[in-house]
Amino acid sequence: MLEGKFEDAALLKKIIEAIKDSVKKCNFNCSEHGITVQAVDDSRVLLVSLLVSVSSFSEYRCDREVTLGVDLESFSKIIKSANNEDYLTLLAEDSPDQLMTILEDKKKDKISEYSLKLIDFDSEFLQIEDMEYDAVIKMPSGDFAKLVRDLKNLSESLRLVVTKDSVKFTADGENGSGSVIVKPYDNGDADKVVINLDDPVDLTFGLKYLNDIVKASTLSDFVTIKMADKTPALFEFKMETGGYLRYYLAPKFDDEE
Repeated sequence: MLEGKFEDAALLKKIIEAIKDSVKKCNFNCSEHGITVQAVDDSRVLLVSLLVSVSSFSEYRCDREVTLGVDLESFSKIIKSANNEDYLTLLAEDSPDQLMTILEDKKKDKISEYSLKLIDFDSEFLQIEDMEYDAVIKMPSGDFAKLVRDLKNLSESLRLVVTKDSVKFTADGENGSGSVIVKPYDNGDADKVVINLDDPVDLTFGLKYLNDIVKASTLSDFVTIKMADKTPALFEFKMETGGYLRYYLAPKFDDEE
């Protein structure tokens, strides 16, 4: 049996909000170590990798490994009804056909129960190898989200040029262009930019994917961006409670529009 209780529903609400527009369906792979999700979007350009570790729960048990096929749109409608401060518990049997969600209002004597029918969803779990990257950027996730949202109004693509002194984000469209240059600085624990560079990198990505990725900025103070030439970039958001949400995004190439 799976039983996972969140002290606050806000965490799961943020996670689902961050991935539901990238992938519509996915498998929750549940084990004694927590819950993992790995899913590829329909265009096979973006891969989402999620770990909700045991430390993210106030109570957790998983007697045996179980896979839960979830329609994220339907699931998001259920958990949106939760107050951010509610207890939220996920329940599933060892051979489940449904996922139970129990919401407990801490301020009122109120308990809500929802049942979601599970789906059969075939997905291959890929072993993602650790690789060497030419450039690693760590910056406030809110700043990254803002520049992506500002520049997406100008173009369908965002170019990232990384040198030892700066990262330049450029959007060049038919009706105009814009750029943001970010340089390393350190104003304390929650406000700094760090650039580690072995080789300069110049890559271009689809802004519609980046616009979905930055929805995870609510999960972490920082985003870490790892890039290498002609290789999918890694955008990582580490959660304070343990675990992470990672996006692997393939770059655009010169022959693409």
